[in-house]
Amino acid sequence: MGVELLNVRGLAELDQQVPVVMVNLMRFRERSLDGDGSGWDAYLRYSALTVPMIKARGGTLLWTGDARTVALGAEAGHRWDYLALVYYPSVAAFIDMMTSEDYEQRCDPHRTNGCAEHVIIATREAYSKFKVP
Repeated sequence: MGVELLNVRGLAELDQQVPVVMVNLMRFRERSLDGDGSGWDAYLRYSALTVPMIKARGGTLLWTGDARTVALGAEAGHRWDYLALVYYPSVAAFIDMMTSEDYEQRCDPHRTNGCAEHVIIATREAYSKFKVP
């Protein structure tokens, strides 16, 4: 897990200048790999460093929340602890952040220490397809 798992090929197939919302699914470790608290504690350290980087690229945290239960579909393999929706003004802005030295050196170690699994799904920005009342 980590930046080395960034799906460069899949992201390259997307229009680099179109807004995107990233769906983040996280499963936390009981204990942080660095021994400094829980997986959740490590993730909070990650978030404190990452959110300003997202904002610096014109993005924003749209929503976060605890995952409660699988409402439809098989539960096996689909149980998550936490979800976050993150808006980026472009796919290029997301890639720029994820591949920056600052992210790799300062942020990603906390994410790796805290998350047993972390999946990010790129979506089309909702306003490009649907009109919101």
